[in-house]
Amino acid sequence: MITVRRARPGDAAAIGAVHVAAWRSAYPGILPDGYLARLSAPRQAAYYESAVRSGVGVHVATASGADLGALGGAARVVGFVTGSPAREGRWSDPPAEGEIETLYVLDDWRERGLGRRLMRAAAAHLAACGCQSAFVWVLRANPSRWFYERLGGRATAEATIQVAGVAVVQTAYVWSPIEKLVQATSLAP
Repeated sequence: MITVRRARPGDAAAIGAVHVAAWRSAYPGILPDGYLARLSAPRQAAYYESAVRSGVGVHVATASGADLGALGGAARVVGFVTGSPAREGRWSDPPAEGEIETLYVLDDWRERGLGRRLMRAAAAHLAACGCQSAFVWVLRANPSRWFYERLGGRATAEATIQVAGVAVVQTAYVWSPIEKLVQATSLAP
């Protein structure tokens, strides 16, 4: 069974591992190999534990039971999303009121509707925080950017950022009003 729920501090290690695995899968050839090899799941875990404890909207997708196959076992985190009101000071002019900061799903769990379900949780959280619109920054070279386009995200801005000393272009996808994202994620996967 797949469940999407609010993250707890005890999920941080698994969230950090998903973050590192997703970056290593999505960004070879986009970001330096050495940088990807040096990513640290414990360092990411510390970041996400702090985020969960501080009230950032972190939601996880967990798999359990038959979805884990013959090995079964305890539920495990297979994806996550983070979202919060746009952080002042990070963007001089944020493209929307709410920001979906991260969305990562392990490769073996993609194409099962988890991304859509996680985005729905983030949109609901942002709407509950009073955000009337939402955005996400996506590396232009990210092969999965089509996902945000399929959900009706409108490319509204581009910016160049530095990651590991490499200039990369990112695109802001915006949903305004936020109900557009809520409706898009409510459709069947």
